Amino acid sequence: MPDTPATPVSALTPADLPRCAELEAQLFAGDSPWPLAGFVAELRAAHNRYFAARADDGTLVGYAGVSVLGPVDDRECEVHTIAVDPTHQGRGHGRALLDALLAVADRENAAVYLEVRTDNAPAIALYERTGFTVAGTRRNYYQPSGADAYTMVRPAGESAKEDHP
Repeated sequence: MPDTPATPVSALTPADLPRCAELEAQLFAGDSPWPLAGFVAELRAAHNRYFAARADDGTLVGYAGVSVLGPVDDRECEVHTIAVDPTHQGRGHGRALLDALLAVADRENAAVYLEVRTDNAPAIALYERTGFTVAGTRRNYYQPSGADAYTMVRPAGESAKEDHP
């Protein structure tokens, strides 16, 4: 990753959701992007945590969400989404958002699961650098494109082993 200043990450707010739906439609047009109503429901769910990355002018340039599931003494987390505006990719926003999600999991001492397109090499490399490994493949996971996904997992307590450039 190029040397860039740390990306500030904050809680996603209801006012951010129209921009999330706009980015979602742009980034995931071939794979059933979430509508605005989907983002509203996700943000309202008590077990979810959503974060925003912003440009210097305050414009939302990325978002990410994770759910915290299971009993208090046996938590696991599931990454729902990480997305960054194409004009802002490669600047550390995705890593900053992922770090925010992993901090949630670390506070819960939880393993983290996610799905990622098998052809998304930059995302896979990022996940591997932060302790994720491929646990399996889900054929035709993304619809309607039919693209396959890897299921990846990061064990609980993995934060001390992460590669922070």
